[in-house]
Amino acid sequence: MATSIRLTPETERRLDHLASQTGRTKAYYLREMIEQGIEEMEDYYLAADVLERVRKGQEQVHSSAEVRQDLDLED
Repeated sequence: MATSIRLTPETERRLDHLASQTGRTKAYYLREMIEQGIEEMEDYYLAADVLERVRKGQEQVHSSAEVRQDLDLED
């Protein structure tokens, strides 16, 4: 999928420099940044969504005692 983004002049300069110094394309580095960063973004935003549902009482929660009992981990 082709897409376009607008970079600040400073970011573009840094990306150009990195690509020219390493012999890789700017597209390579942009792909790497997106692939590495998307997992962190998913973790953050999906967790924030669950937290909001918990706060609104829309998400079921369990105490550690309930979990231990359900898993038969009681001493």
